[in-house]
Amino acid sequence: MGMPSRAEIEKALKRLEKSEGSLAPPENPTPLESFRFELQQKFVLYKLRNKVSQREMAELLGVDESKVSKLLRNRLEEFSTDRMINLLGKISPGIKLKVG
Repeated sequence: MGMPSRAEIEKALKRLEKSEGSLAPPENPTPLESFRFELQQKFVLYKLRNKVSQREMAELLGVDESKVSKLLRNRLEEFSTDRMINLLGKISPGIKLKVG
């Protein structure tokens, strides 16, 4: 079995981009990407520490369960930074965020 062609590799990469798993932060994130990833991790920690289901977390946040799933898997395209901060405030009132 030989090496895959460039076209086969490109096709596989396109399929992977559409996959539904968790996304890792970029290799060399901008300060904003790092901040958004840190925000996202606070949702994951809350879920783990408080042993709540996605459904329970969705109720606490006032969003669909599918949105919570995306948030927990770092699929943040649908979330502005402001929205993430507002949602985080619902589960962690009084949280202090540090930028920089």
